Amino acid sequence: MTPAPIPGAGINLRPQIAALGGGHGLSASLQALQLVTDRIAAIVTVADDGGSSGRLREEFDILPPGDLRMALAALCDTTEWGQQWADALQHRFAGDGPLGGHALGNLIIASLWDLLGDPVAGLDLVGRLLGARGRVLPMSTEPLQIRAMVAGVHPDRDDDVSEVVGQAQVATTPGRVQSIRLVPDPPLACREAVDAIHDAEWVVLGPGSWFTSVMPHLAVPDLREALVQTRAKRLLTLNVVNSGETEGFTAADHLQVMVEHAPELHFDTVLADAFAVAGQEQQLRSAAESVGAELVLKTVANPHRPGTHDVLLLAAAYRDIVG
Repeated sequence: MTPAPIPGAGINLRPQIAALGGGHGLSASLQALQLVTDRIAAIVTVADDGGSSGRLREEFDILPPGDLRMALAALCDTTEWGQQWADALQHRFAGDGPLGGHALGNLIIASLWDLLGDPVAGLDLVGRLLGARGRVLPMSTEPLQIRAMVAGVHPDRDDDVSEVVGQAQVATTPGRVQSIRLVPDPPLACREAVDAIHDAEWVVLGPGSWFTSVMPHLAVPDLREALVQTRAKRLLTLNVVNSGETEGFTAADHLQVMVEHAPELHFDTVLADAFAVAGQEQQLRSAAESVGAELVLKTVANPHRPGTHDVLLLAAAYRDIVG
């Protein structure tokens, strides 16, 4: 059953929103936001080097299309046409042959980039095909590589700090990530993405894998400057579970990492799932206040899929915050 748009989000009152992130976290945020507004610019990380995206990136020297594809699918129109195209975009070929493991949407995007020679134009064309309720933009027009400084990669040497290279490796490292940087350094921002941040009324950062989907935006100087200088209000959406690259982190630790990477960046609101941060409320509220933000606690976790956001609950929370 197709969910109806959130009541009260009148067409003349819908806010213009720039949503930053990558992967499943950004996808959930976009599915929720498109129930609140159709004036969305998704700004997506382009450092993926695993799976289908990694193979296409290596073979054709292009941006990794996977996270961009997921964002487009999340913004598909809720009509039958849009949903069928969303399913087609996400379809993966089976088997061990040359197409095995590739998502159809990745191949479509790569083909349009080859034909048009412009990554933004190619994504806009796919968006038109899908009837997307918003625009999908890469955070950079060049493929990037994540390099992280990680403590305790080797279990018997907890204090040793090593450099871990590549999104796939950083996302699965057994150590504690301390910082990240991007190569090329400095990375070039996508001009349309910078403009979208300046044009927005709200900027939403997160949820998602903190070091490989959320933090990379702060490592692109022009994007970071736009986030600091924009007149938009800023909303930070925290994850509903800490695992993988942030295993053992408290909710407040996530904000501390952000302060360390971009001390000049402040927020208006920090959104967290009330159950996920139970027992940490005071610590998190103090951390939020340290970046100028009000802490908003809502029930946004999906009770049937632990570790994920419920789209309708998240949409209701976003509606209450952004108006």
